[in-house]
Amino acid sequence: SYIQGRTDIPLLDKTMGQCLEETVERFPDRQALVFCRDGVRKTFAQFKEEVDQAAAGLLALGLRKGDRLGMWGPNKYEWVLVQFATAQAGIILVSVNPAYQASELEFVLRKVGCKALVFPTQFKTQKYYDILKQSCPEIEKSSPGGIKSKRLPDLSIVIMCDSKLPGTFHMDEVMQAGDSSHVKQLRAVQQSLSCNEPINIQFTSGTTGSPKGATLSHRNIVNNANLIGVRLGITHQVGLETRCGLPAPLYHCLASVGGCMVMALHGTSCIFSSPSFEGKAALEAVSREKCSLLLGTPTMYIDMLSQPDFDSYDLSSLRGGVIGGSPAPPEVMRAIMTKMHMPELVVSGGCCDQS
Repeated sequence: SYIQGRTDIPLLDKTMGQCLEETVERFPDRQALVFCRDGVRKTFAQFKEEVDQAAAGLLALGLRKGDRLGMWGPNKYEWVLVQFATAQAGIILVSVNPAYQASELEFVLRKVGCKALVFPTQFKTQKYYDILKQSCPEIEKSSPGGIKSKRLPDLSIVIMCDSKLPGTFHMDEVMQAGDSSHVKQLRAVQQSLSCNEPINIQFTSGTTGSPKGATLSHRNIVNNANLIGVRLGITHQVGLETRCGLPAPLYHCLASVGGCMVMALHGTSCIFSSPSFEGKAALEAVSREKCSLLLGTPTMYIDMLSQPDFDSYDLSSLRGGVIGGSPAPPEVMRAIMTKMHMPELVVSGGCCDQS
């Protein structure tokens, strides 16, 4: 809604790119992203440079403002890179569940008309190229960027994060594709962006039928992240580094908005413990990286509390975090707040907060 009543916290009229740019100016040398399993660490300045490089590369491939790009895969650096590169270029990011099989993938790509799709070679049992090939057999005989598929008529560009198979670009090629003309084109697009324009489509789980795509604008995501930051007290920790543990999946708004957009707006550091949730890895990351906040679902917290060596982890750096996604019994809430040193626990939805 564009009609609002009285509020103590005014809504922000900014794009995702504007928020990131302002935060980079404030904290260029602060860590923005840490992917523990892959050994990836990026400062805000490094991240912004690569975001612009990727955004120019996407324009060089022929993507334009308003096109849809699907990001399909687990928690990897490329996920966040693409999230902000698309936002810079006005391309609408479609968050695709990494567990999707061929029929589910085909449904969402057709539903929103994805022109591009980005994914790694494999995750767990998911061989992404082979799954896509079931709906798009034409990819094997296509030139990169020239896919013409009968069942996926909008799809023409496929980008792989870590290898190069027939009909695909490698992410490195995208990073190197943009020249000065594409950078100039990117700047022009950024000048034209409105915070009211769509920038992300997130799909529901599909428990009551086929998944439904919810379209979010820059304004939606930015203000959600701003208010999460206020609620978590990050805005009161001015000048102090807040490190946020993120075992939740990036395809869900808990991590992509509650984690990464909060990072871009408030200057927090996002710590990703593993490509998908592992209780032990999450505890290790909190202990080693000195996380002050942790975001997860009730089942994730229950798993962490149930680890046989739980007492061996130093969680004293934690002060709070977010729990949401499903109901949580009061005894679980109490255990998180006391045993995990998280008294400032915020319920984001779907939980019982009788603590």
